[in-house]
Formats: sequence, structure tokens, C-alpha cells
Amino acid sequence: MYEFSLTPEQKDFQTAVRRFAEKHLREGAVARAHSRDYPWDVAQAMAAQGLLGLIVAEQDGGSGGTLMDAVIAIEAVASVCPRSADVVQAGNFGAIRVLAEYGSVFQKEKYLRPLLQGKALISVGMTEPDAGSAVTELKTTATREGEGWRIQGSKIFTTHGPHADFILAYVRFGPGTRGIGSVLIETGAEGVRLGKRSAFMSDEEWVEIFFDDTYVPDEQVVLGEGGFKKQMAGFNVERIGNTARSLALGRYAFEEARQWALQRRQFGRLLCEFQGLQWKFADMQIKLDAAQLLLYRAASNADTGFPSAAETAIAKAYCNQAGFDVANDALQVMGGMGYSRESLVEYCVRRCRGWMIAGGSIEILKNRIAEHVFDRRFSQRANNQQ
Repeated sequence: MYEFSLTPEQKDFQTAVRRFAEKHLREGAVARAHSRDYPWDVAQAMAAQGLLGLIVAEQDGGSGGTLMDAVIAIEAVASVCPRSADVVQAGNFGAIRVLAEYGSVFQKEKYLRPLLQGKALISVGMTEPDAGSAVTELKTTATREGEGWRIQGSKIFTTHGPHADFILAYVRFGPGTRGIGSVLIETGAEGVRLGKRSAFMSDEEWVEIFFDDTYVPDEQVVLGEGGFKKQMAGFNVERIGNTARSLALGRYAFEEARQWALQRRQFGRLLCEFQGLQWKFADMQIKLDAAQLLLYRAASNADTGFPSAAETAIAKAYCNQAGFDVANDALQVMGGMGYSRESLVEYCVRRCRGWMIAGGSIEILKNRIAEHVFDRRFSQRANNQQ
């Protein structure tokens, strides 16, 4: 399937989301982007519109839609307010998708529903001081105690960590990859300690989270020993959200620069009349169009709810690079105004740069793509140790 024009229903949905964003999100978009607070007002407004849980089953409180619906929502929101696209991401991708797919009835009622109502926030506890791209080397342990588990370890680079109500923490129940699973841990639980707040180049904050013999009852285990592959399938959905935001922010910056080039005069001419800038915009358009097709292929082919690992890796690697390149070129076109925080173009550059690392770096994604090309696995471990 290589044709990705939107259906009439999808176009209507896109128009409706864009109309919502124009009405509720355009005002304050710049201030929102530079605030380190989580936009709870946006989350609750989106929940009222049904934009959270788009791909969650109706019986679990969602809309029962498709991954493409969530991608369209990110793009439509980001075209008006780039920062608010993070709320669509948080309410549809990654941890919330894993919880919706694999969580128990108890977990969905206690944790999923407030997430879909925009009243709570979940963070993924995956990366550790010594386990980044090599996530299978995580050391946070879950040790059986009575009818529950004692969690010992720490997590870093936790998206939404300072604001989260609970964490989907990847833990080790036993040795090897098969020993990895996940548990839900409330940030206010005894034994959970948040470190000093730190910030990325994007100004997005994170904290190191410490688990000091934190007790987790069995009812809060999402995936036990042997659940790693299922978790990574859910992580592919996280990557689609990352991919969509990269492309959407690149496109936002492109549109800002295009409007600037149609109005800004230098040397007695509009910027758009200089051939050098015409070629730059042509290159940007080519990258955006190619990236869009790869993103839509990965999202639309996810007929089981989880996209192909290979198609996701290709889309994310290309969209991450394209989004950053386009945003960076847009900043150059706009000069001082693009570099100023009075516009959101510099914000788009900073955010897109981070997504080239987060959710699987471009280099790791290329390793996965090569494995698909050759239909074999290439170990990155020293001496091929397993």
C-alpha cells in the first residue's frame, strides 16, 4: 500500500481538530512553549473533545479509533500550537498505549481512566544511568515479597517525570531479556524519591527517580517476566508519536518561514524572489513530503494497533532528520527573528533535535533497519556477549 491520501472521514476529523486548536490553543502558544509547567488546562480541554485515548477501546474510556487518527490529531494541533502536541502524544502513545493494551481491569479503572480525563499524567521509566540505547542492560530489580515486589533502582531522562502521578517502570524480574517486565509505581508511594530537576536543551524538564525498596503489589504489575517484547511493541507506538511531532514541528517552522519570505524585503526584493532561497524551500518541501509518506505508511499499516518495527524505524529515522533540517533551515531564512524566542521556530529546532535521540537514536534505528535489510540480527555487544 503506497497511497496515503486521507479518507473523507479523516479529512473531516483533521478539520475539526484544527478548528479546535485555532479556537482554544492559538492564544498563548508562545508562552505555553516556554513554560516548564505541564499544560493541564489543555489536557482537560482535549479530554472533553475526545482527543485523549483516540486509539483506546471505547469500553476502556477511549474513542476506539486508529493510530492514523492520533497522528492526524498531533499534526493538526502542532500546526497551531507546537507545545500542545505533547499533550496529544501523552494521551495516546507510549505508556498509555501499553496500559490500554495489556493492563488489567483494575489498572485500567484506577490509572487509565484519569489519564484519559486529562486529570493525571504517566511517565515512562526506562532509561537508567547505565542503560540508554542498551535498554536490556537495565538494573532496576523487582524482588518477590509476599503478594508483591520490592523495587530497587533508578531512572533518568523521564519525560514528564516532575509532573507525573505514576510511572510505568521497566524492571528486572529475572536475568536476561526475558526477565524484563513493567510495573506501575505511584510517584507519591513510600520509597519513591525524585532527584533534582534538570532540563534538556528544549527546556523540557526531567528528574532522576529513585526506588528505594518501593513496594508494589501484584495488582500493579502490567507485564511480568517475559513481557519485554510486548513492551517494545508498545514502544513502537511511542516512536510513531515522536515521529509525528518531529515532522509536524518541521512543517510548522516551514510555514512560518514561507510566510516570512512572502513578506520580508531585503535589497528591494521579497526574500522569496531570491533563487538561493527558492532552492532552499524546494529542498524543504521535498523532505517534508517524503517524510509524510513514510509516517503515514507506518501508521496506516498498523492494522493490529502496533506498527511494524521496520516501518517505524524507517519513518522515525527519516522524519527526525527531516524535521530538524527543515526547522533549522527555516530559522536561517528568518534570521534574527527565527532565532528569537518571539517566534516558535527556534523552539521547533530545539525540540526536533531532542527527538533525534529520544525514543531510539537515529543510529540505533539504522541498526534495526539493517537487520531488516539482511534478515538477521547484528549484536552490538562487546565480544557478542548475550
